[in-house]
Amino acid sequence: MRRVSTITVAGIATAALAFTLTACGESSTESSGKKDKGLGLAFDVGGRDDHSFNESAARGADKAEKELGVPNRLMTAKNGETEAEREQRLNSLAEAGYNPVIGVGFNYQKSIEKVAKDHPDTTFAVIDSVAQGKNVASITFGEHEGSYLAGVAAALKSKTHKVGFIGGVNNALIQKFQAGFEQGVKDTDPKAQVTSQYLYPNNDKGFNDPAAAKDKAKGMLDSGIDVIYTAAGLSGNGSIEAVAGQKDAWAIGVDSDQYQLPGLAQYKDHILTSVVKNVDVAVFDLVKSVKDKKPITGPKTYLLKDGGVSLVTSGGFIDDIKDKIEAAKKKIVDGQVKVKTQP
Repeated sequence: MRRVSTITVAGIATAALAFTLTACGESSTESSGKKDKGLGLAFDVGGRDDHSFNESAARGADKAEKELGVPNRLMTAKNGETEAEREQRLNSLAEAGYNPVIGVGFNYQKSIEKVAKDHPDTTFAVIDSVAQGKNVASITFGEHEGSYLAGVAAALKSKTHKVGFIGGVNNALIQKFQAGFEQGVKDTDPKAQVTSQYLYPNNDKGFNDPAAAKDKAKGMLDSGIDVIYTAAGLSGNGSIEAVAGQKDAWAIGVDSDQYQLPGLAQYKDHILTSVVKNVDVAVFDLVKSVKDKKPITGPKTYLLKDGGVSLVTSGGFIDDIKDKIEAAKKKIVDGQVKVKTQP
C-alpha cells in the first residue's frame, strides 16, 4: 500500500543493486540493448513478501507472466535510500530493455520523472504518486473510500467503542487512510473514540518495522481499543500479531486480503477484514497496454466505484453487517457521502 533513511551513495549504487535484485529468469549482469524483455518492477521497502502493498503488485506481475507471457525482473528498495539509488535501479531496468518499468510506491516519483526523460521509448509508471512525463503513467487509488468502509466495520464490531488507526509514516498518502477510517467510524457511531498514531513522522522505515507496529498496537490494546486498522506495509504484520494475542480483538488488514495470505495464516482468526487496494490490477493493466502497443500514460485513478479498492469478506466475520457495509458503499459511489482525504 507501500512507500527513506540515510546511507552513502557515491560509488556504491551499482553494488547496491547486486543485493537488492530479485531476478525472474534474468541475471543481474545481462547486457543492455535488448528490447521488450518484459516488465521491470521496482518494489518499495519490504519487498514482494511484505504481505501487503508490494505483494499485491507482485501478483499483477505474476498474472501478466502467466496470462500474457510477459516475463519480469524484480528489484527491491532498502530502508533509507537516496534518489541516486532509486534512479540507478530504474535506469538499469530501462537500459536492459524492460518495458514497462514500474516504481511501486510514492518514493519513486522524482526518480521516475528523471529517468523517463532519458528513455522516451520506454513506458514508466509510479504507483501512489503523480509524476510528470509524456511516457509516464501515474497510478493512484481511492484509499480513503475503502478506509471509510473499514471504519464502518470497526464501529459496528467494536464492543468497547474504542478503535485505533496506525500509520507507517505521517504523510499525505497515509493520511488518506486515516481520514477515511475516522470518518467511517464517526458516521456510524458518533460516540466511538478513535485513536490515530504513526510509527514515524517522515522515515520510510515505518513501512518496514513490524516490531514498532507491534508495540504501538499493544499500547492501544492496553487502553481498551479492540479494533485496530494499520496502514504501514510490512510493519502491519507486527500489529496483526499483537492483536491476535488478545481475545476479542480485531485487526483490519490493508492493501492485500491479509486473511488469505499464507504468511499470516496463524493470525487469520483475528483479521476482521481488509481494505484491498488492487495494485495487481493496475500492474496487469499497464503491462497489457504496453504489450498491445497502446501504453497507458498520464493520471489513472482506481476508485471504489471502479473496483479499485474494496472491503473483503474473507473469514465471514463481517457477514452479519454486510448490508450496512453495502449501504455505505452505495452512498459513496452515488456521491451522497464525500469521503475526506485529510484528517
